Amino acid sequence: MTDDEAAVRPSTLAWVSRHLEAGERIVRTEALHGGITAEMRRLTIGTRHGGTRHLVLRSFVAPSSVEHAEDWLNREAGALSLLTGTGVAAPGLVAVDPTAAHCEYPSLLMTHLAGRTVLDDAGIETRIPLLARQLVAIHALRPAQRPREYVALTTADTVVIPKGADAAAWAAAIEVIRRPAPPYEGRFLHRDFQPGNVLFDVPPARPAAARITGVVDWAATSWGPADLDVAHCCTTLALLHGPVWGLRFAEAYEEAGGVLAAAASERLYWLVRDGLACSEEVQLVAQAWREAGRAELTTRAVEQRLDAYVTTLMDVLA
Repeated sequence: MTDDEAAVRPSTLAWVSRHLEAGERIVRTEALHGGITAEMRRLTIGTRHGGTRHLVLRSFVAPSSVEHAEDWLNREAGALSLLTGTGVAAPGLVAVDPTAAHCEYPSLLMTHLAGRTVLDDAGIETRIPLLARQLVAIHALRPAQRPREYVALTTADTVVIPKGADAAAWAAAIEVIRRPAPPYEGRFLHRDFQPGNVLFDVPPARPAAARITGVVDWAATSWGPADLDVAHCCTTLALLHGPVWGLRFAEAYEEAGGVLAAAASERLYWLVRDGLACSEEVQLVAQAWREAGRAELTTRAVEQRLDAYVTTLMDVLA
């Protein structure tokens, strides 16, 4: 096994082993980069016939996340079970230990999906319609048991205004989220739908033939307005690729058959709410993207894009 296995404690490895098929064993562990709240590892499993297969281990290690881990892992386990057979490609649940009764840390074991995350600027015009159609499919799900109502943690008083930002635009944006949330028709939400949680197969010689192979990280699954999921993907695309791509995603979602709030003021509320929420975690987001290969996305660069995006929203929709 690799040196990385030292980070997977013996108790956790023993727990994983108990959920393998007869004659199987863990032969390799590999850290997966890009996660913010949890550590992710791909486990290579040797089968009894001499082949291999892969599983993914998700563990909440940081003290700041452990206190929420039981809720997040229970919700993700429930979502993965619900998604089986729906047509939305998601990992299959293998086992979950939400309270770390058996593992060193709260953990979830799931099947591995083919594909990779793609965060590069190249090909974004091809991927946006794919992302939009995938999110429309998620919002079309009607589970027998709804997940819990969405939670919006950001308030007008917790927004972190970037240094050098357009003070007037940010003050106006903050006033937008002081208003009561607009009425909405509930939908099944991923709640963290963005390129970092979508896997693609991109043929090297034919990037235009890219296709989505799966959607991961269902720990925040909720019930709420479609606009909220759309807004989160808009914000992420704006920070990764520039404000114009954030606005383009909302258009692509409607072109794919998705329905957003009819009034511009209501759309603005959800878009601004998510943009301002991102202000509180710019450093973490930028670090994750740099680790994934976007070295130019320093904290300052992402702050500047966030300022440009919030300013654009207020210019276009306010």
